[in-house]
Order: sequence, then structure tokens, then C-alpha cells
Amino acid sequence: MVRRPLGRTGLSVSPIGFGAFKIGRNQKTKYPERYALPDEAQVAALLHGVLDLGINYIDTAPAYGLSEERIGAAIGHRRAEFVLSTKVGEIFEDGRSRYDFSRQAVQKSVEQSLRRLRCEVIDVVFVHAPADDLRVLRETPVVETLLELRARGWVRFVGLSGKTVEAERAALAWADVLMVEYHPRDRSHEPILDEARGRGVGVVVKKGLASGHLPPDEAIPQVLAHPAVASLVVGSLSLEHMRANLEIAERALAAQPGAGRGG
Repeated sequence: MVRRPLGRTGLSVSPIGFGAFKIGRNQKTKYPERYALPDEAQVAALLHGVLDLGINYIDTAPAYGLSEERIGAAIGHRRAEFVLSTKVGEIFEDGRSRYDFSRQAVQKSVEQSLRRLRCEVIDVVFVHAPADDLRVLRETPVVETLLELRARGWVRFVGLSGKTVEAERAALAWADVLMVEYHPRDRSHEPILDEARGRGVGVVVKKGLASGHLPPDEAIPQVLAHPAVASLVVGSLSLEHMRANLEIAERALAAQPGAGRGG
């Protein structure tokens, strides 16, 4: 399978990544259809199946409910086979989100993630920013705390999963990776993709299917056509859907010579 370089990190990732939201949480979602949480056996089968397909990038977050601990329990022993990202800052409790970007909260969050995920180091940790993401970057210690944890070896790379172009542009000064919303109906963040590529900052795309509102065969080729994009994260509880998405991605890359080289 083609691997795409994740900026200057030295990591290479599959063009489709697995977004692990749905294995841990089904409250306050943006998906068009409701779904039941899978049980432990279903989660294990799905995660093992994803890795066996060749998908080697998995994204999660503490705010995704049971997601982190389920990943650790199911495939922690296969940790060497995949690139893993999680986040800090957002906590989802009692049906609502709250945010804490203090030094103590960020360090505690990473410690808990390491324990839940059953690993010694996390490949990428993103700031899980709310709508006022630029204020968070400017007025809280989250960035300096993540950089300290990177220096300690708790995390390998750091970045921003933000909301606004302004915050993403500011993050280019320190981030190794950006997680950016980008799809055919919303290209407002495209300038950031261009700037990130020029600086060697890795880019992964979230909501590339507009949270399930765009057909994969329309959205995936257009998202992956941008040379800055290393991986498009897709959330699904169906292994067949993940397989189909991966096949669409591979056909799209094969039709665009050079777009998938370098991994």
C-alpha cells in the first residue's frame, strides 16, 4: 500500500486513517444517523480488521468517550504497526464538553492517555481546540506544555486540531502536524494546506466527508488530490466501509502520478 509522508516527521501514513470517535461515543455527534455503541468484541474485530487492511493511522481523543481505552485493550499489543494520535484540552462528561488547557490538565491528560492506550509514547498529540482556538493558543500554556512533554519523550510530535484559519496559521510556527477540516464543499482552509506544505508541517484532514454528508467517491479523491494531505481520517463502524474508502483512495492516487509517492 502507498504511504504518504507526514510532513517532516519521518512518519508515513496510509491515505485513509481511522477516526475512532464512533467506537467510544454516540452522544452529541454531528453524524446524520444515530448509532449504537459496539461491544468490546465488535470493537476488537473492527480495529484488528482496520490494521489488517493496511490502514496504519488511528486518531482518537479523551473526548471520544471509551475510545482510548478500547484501542489500548484491543490492539495495544500491535502498537508498532500504527501511527497513533490523540488530543488534549477537551473533556466530555455528562453529555457536554468542557475545556481545560492548564499545564496541570494537559500533563494529566497525556498521562491518562498513555495509560489508557497502553503505550509508552504517543506519536502525535493535538490541541483539541474549541471555536476560540486562537485565544487558546495565545492565552493558555497548552503549547509550551506540549513542547515540554515532547522534549521529555512522552510524545513524538505535537500539533493543532483547530477551527479557524487564523489559529492554524499561528500554529505553523511550532506545530509538527495540523489536523484541518477540508472537503469539496468547504475549501476555506486550503491556503493553510499550501503554507503547511511549504514549511514541512504534516497535514491530516478531518471531516473530509463532511461528517457523513458527502459520498466517499466524490470527497476522497478531491481531498487526497492536494499534495499537502498525508491522510484523510474517516470514522466508521463498518469494516466494509473502511475497505471501500481505502479502495477509492488507492484508485485516486493511482490516477494522480506522483501524488502518493514519498512513503
